[in-house]
Amino acid sequence: MANPVLAIVLAAGKGTRMQSDLPKVLHPIAGVPMILHVLRAIGKTDAKRTVAVVGHGHDQVEVELKSSKGVQCVLQEPQQGTGHAVLSAEPALADYDGDVLVVSGDVPLVRGQTLQALVRTHRQANASCTLLSMQVEEPDGYGRVVRGSEGNVRKIVEDAHASQEEKDITEVNAGVYCFRKSDLFDALRKVVPNAVNGEYYITDAIGILIAAPGKEVRVVRGPLEELHGVNDLSDLADTEVEMQRRVVAALVRRGVRIPSPLHCYIESGVEVGAGTVIHPFTVIRRGVRVGRSCEVGPFAHLRAGTLLDDGAQVGNFVEAKEARIGAGTKAKHLTYLGDVAIGAGANIGAGTVVANYDGQRKYRTEIADGAFIGSGTILVAPVKVGRNARTGAGAVVTRGHDVPDGQTVVGVPARPVASRPPSEPSRDGAGAPRTPRNGKSVFLIKEAKGAKEAEAGVESAPAPDAPPAMG
Repeated sequence: MANPVLAIVLAAGKGTRMQSDLPKVLHPIAGVPMILHVLRAIGKTDAKRTVAVVGHGHDQVEVELKSSKGVQCVLQEPQQGTGHAVLSAEPALADYDGDVLVVSGDVPLVRGQTLQALVRTHRQANASCTLLSMQVEEPDGYGRVVRGSEGNVRKIVEDAHASQEEKDITEVNAGVYCFRKSDLFDALRKVVPNAVNGEYYITDAIGILIAAPGKEVRVVRGPLEELHGVNDLSDLADTEVEMQRRVVAALVRRGVRIPSPLHCYIESGVEVGAGTVIHPFTVIRRGVRVGRSCEVGPFAHLRAGTLLDDGAQVGNFVEAKEARIGAGTKAKHLTYLGDVAIGAGANIGAGTVVANYDGQRKYRTEIADGAFIGSGTILVAPVKVGRNARTGAGAVVTRGHDVPDGQTVVGVPARPVASRPPSEPSRDGAGAPRTPRNGKSVFLIKEAKGAKEAEAGVESAPAPDAPPAMG
């Protein structure tokens, strides 16, 4: 049985055409740095170890890869081309003898099955090198794959050095290879630097293997939609479109209904349960989990750390961040829910703001099962709203002034007006119970006669703290 393949990812380039200080391989696609998409594809082969060759912005790249299991970073310094990059990885492979998969870090759409097919073909042919090619309509900028009369590969010629006849070739090198380790490094040590820029090309090593007696070099035609690299911001945008198509297709296969896929933005790794509907103009970020039979949007924004339990509903212009929204709870309109845990069956009225940030720290808010948060309520964290408790429209519940189970609070700052057992529903379905024997509500009695507040057990709340901002 063959040894598991070892992978080398080339991630040292600056990516000048990206016009950005961010290393090219860290540009996000569906919310995930493109190099992590490449590592995910490699993870679907039998590779147990991966060596990432880093260079420009290596400190940033290394931080991003720190949590990737089985990935070792090596520094290419200075950056002198793809051949030099692979040579930089040789010491990390000292204890390995087998096949080496070499993948560029800027092909985030490559699939694991494509890499596995490359490795399988390479091993079946007992080749020294097997490379992926692709057919393109406009081959400018790519190395051309030049074949002989019998279809065997004769050479790979870089665009800048191609003759006019070679420039007309539309089969190009995709920059993904599988090598026998010993043949790879023997050939790389024979490569001479390019006369124009002093760089060492890995394609020159392939040329050396082609010319060597007894060395087999194979070419496997790969799918263009997977192998087209990201070289500039236009490529990045095209790749984002394809990745979004994949993300949506995967969710639909799992039973999620997305009526207008082109009008949603859903990042990679989002989990959504069957029966959920995602309406247009919704943004769902990486790290969000949505349960079964939920409803999201339109115009909703679910940020990292948000969890919707089964049957929860988040509607128009609602933003949630680090929020747990319980089963059957509704937050339908114009609401900010930051750093909050909401129980089951709660109702969050239009315009509610969970003010979680005081300018220095963020604080948690808890809203228990069955709570009714009136329209325009501001909850100043940290604060707790109890089971079946209520806030009146426009109430400001200040920090630390928790609302007990079953209590209703109104005003600025919010003050209690009535209590009922936690399991007892409101008698009017909207606010505090209707009371008056004299035909007036509790609210009017309070406004007209301050003395009645004492009789009713209403205590004046202290002056409110300055409400924090959202964050």
